[in-house]
Amino acid sequence: MPSFSRRSFLHLSAAASAAAAFRIMTEPMLAAAARQRPHAADAVLIDANENPLGPGQAARTAISAIIPQGGRYSDELTDNLVSVVAQSEGLNPDWIQVAAGSTPPLSLAVLAFTSPQKSYVTPDPGFEAGMRMASVAGARVVKVPLTSSYAHDVKAMLTAAPDAGVFYVCNPNNPTGTLTPHSDIEYLVANKPKDAIVLVDEAYIHFSEAPSVLDLVKAGKDVVLLRTFSKVYGMAGLRCGLVIARPDLLEKVLQRGGWNFMPITAVVAATASLKDPQLVPERRRINASIRQRTFAWLDRNGYAYIPSEANFFMLDTKRPGKDVRDAMAKENVMIGRTWPVMPTHVRITVGTEDEMEKFQAAYQKVVKRTA
Repeated sequence: MPSFSRRSFLHLSAAASAAAAFRIMTEPMLAAAARQRPHAADAVLIDANENPLGPGQAARTAISAIIPQGGRYSDELTDNLVSVVAQSEGLNPDWIQVAAGSTPPLSLAVLAFTSPQKSYVTPDPGFEAGMRMASVAGARVVKVPLTSSYAHDVKAMLTAAPDAGVFYVCNPNNPTGTLTPHSDIEYLVANKPKDAIVLVDEAYIHFSEAPSVLDLVKAGKDVVLLRTFSKVYGMAGLRCGLVIARPDLLEKVLQRGGWNFMPITAVVAATASLKDPQLVPERRRINASIRQRTFAWLDRNGYAYIPSEANFFMLDTKRPGKDVRDAMAKENVMIGRTWPVMPTHVRITVGTEDEMEKFQAAYQKVVKRTA
């Protein structure tokens, strides 16, 4: 067992108190905040980067089997998940922590490594959760534009904040779905300030063929890696994720919050999913197929978008994105939010074939009505 227990409760520190006092902003919370009204029960929901396929069959079977044990904490199940991850990735279990998704450890890592003296550096546009927690920590938030290919501009990130405590890299990037080369992330790690970390969010890595930065973690670099079962594994509502890093880095993150017991349904579902060798490649294939057919439709109709390697993409509406989002909601199709730096773009989650056909029909109506 690591020096800190997986059974540890919230640490009584100033940073932990801050985490408790301010809500950790998650993707569904951000999606809900962008909606103007509650959606209908039959609405097309392609605004929160969820996987409409849900958990795989092995995970569903595991959930059903564990329900009678719902009256027990069964923390050994979490230890078993850690063991499965450690064996599959060639890691020591002390380097792995299970969490309720990847956003809580993302936020707590920001609390741990930023301060009024240590900035938070993020791509622009980028996932907002870390920026919000950096503000809680009193840290300066430094937004750095993406490159012309929509990759992280790592040299500009280094130049913009020599006082950085955290460099946040989401690969593929949320919201653009675009990739940053492994060599660029290596450069960032090699040239960052001594006491800073590179926080790499691989929430969507399984939808692409991009290499993970797990090799940098194994090499003992100052890298904190985030993974989640919410996306390709279809477990967004079950809440299970991983944070992987050197034990001393994990210790600092845990000191800012720690974790309570994990839901046993989430843990057994995650464990079963990892043991299914066909799940990830099959879902990557399904997502890529529907995504590419959607892109082909956009191309045929002359609609602009940013090509993506994830389960979402940015659509250029050529007009205020918020207006288009509101108009689509009236068509019972909920699409994603905009980012200040790209006000005419909206993020579209890749849904099922049927959902994307409904999106296409609704978008054509909206475009014609607002032309």
